[in-house]
Amino acid sequence: MATTNQHQLMTMFVSLIFLIHMPSFASSDLRTGFYSNTCPKAESIVRNVMKKALIREPRSVASIMRFQFHDCFVNGCDASMLLDDTPTMLGEKLALSNINSLRSFEVIDEVKEALEKACPGIVSCADIIIMASRDAVALTGGPFWKVRLGRLDSLIANQEDSNNIMPSPRANASALISLFQKYKLSVKDLVALSGSHSIGKARCFSIMFRLYNQSGTGKPDPAIDPGYRKELNKLCPLDVDQNVIGNLDATPVVFDNQYFKDLVGGRGFLNSDQTLFTFPETRKFVKLYSMNQSVFFKAFAEGMLKMGDLQSGKPGEVRRNCRVVNARHSHLLLQTPNREEPYQAII
Repeated sequence: MATTNQHQLMTMFVSLIFLIHMPSFASSDLRTGFYSNTCPKAESIVRNVMKKALIREPRSVASIMRFQFHDCFVNGCDASMLLDDTPTMLGEKLALSNINSLRSFEVIDEVKEALEKACPGIVSCADIIIMASRDAVALTGGPFWKVRLGRLDSLIANQEDSNNIMPSPRANASALISLFQKYKLSVKDLVALSGSHSIGKARCFSIMFRLYNQSGTGKPDPAIDPGYRKELNKLCPLDVDQNVIGNLDATPVVFDNQYFKDLVGGRGFLNSDQTLFTFPETRKFVKLYSMNQSVFFKAFAEGMLKMGDLQSGKPGEVRRNCRVVNARHSHLLLQTPNREEPYQAII
């Protein structure tokens, strides 16, 4: 009986420790200047690495910018998508929307290495994604905004959740609206954030059905401009290696409102892009952004901030390496961590 009571007390004690170290994930915990005392050069370090990545390979920054979408939509902005597979966990890198699509993880590794040299154990990988995504936009001609920081990194990834949540390139506007509404993101936010496709490229794999069998008709998508369809047929013939890539808009290395002008002209690369113009509820914003780049830039920054506030409510840590969780010790310290000091709750 005594042994049972001791076991129950120990279980309660460990549970108490776990709860004490569970951080609050309300967006009110996030703020600008979060690292101003503990790592004052954090944002400049991130920006310098991103500048080098842009020079080395312009496409890489477009990939990094989309990390925020693929991370935040799957259980909040917690860098779960950066975790590699382990013998006991399937990571999100091989999820349906990520495999052969998300790339340039090594850029995040470079950022983390630089930050660990300057401020060991301070800056989370989740915050790196937020800062790097913002810089990817600003460095390619888009808006700059002050980011809210103070996130923790997840202890697990969930490939199944990623498969179930992230939209397909075949998605229509109605499905996208429903998805965004689940995260309290409006139709305006949806259209503005879709403007992330102002930079970057995508694979033929994502558009073969549009070119040759839209909705099972055996015919191309009638929304595609005929001249543009000829270009796509040449780029992506039926026998193409479907990993061949094409530009998402006419200015793929410049963040601007050309993406929306292309949608108005029936030159959207992905079905999930062109549907924003063919669907009445989203069309008005496509037209607005195609005519006014400043309005688009403002709406995009606001949407990124709202998306960046999505949190999981689960315990976390500041990883030393963004690809793996920190090594665990057999003991836990019974103390409330200071989020402005190196996070030592679970190490």
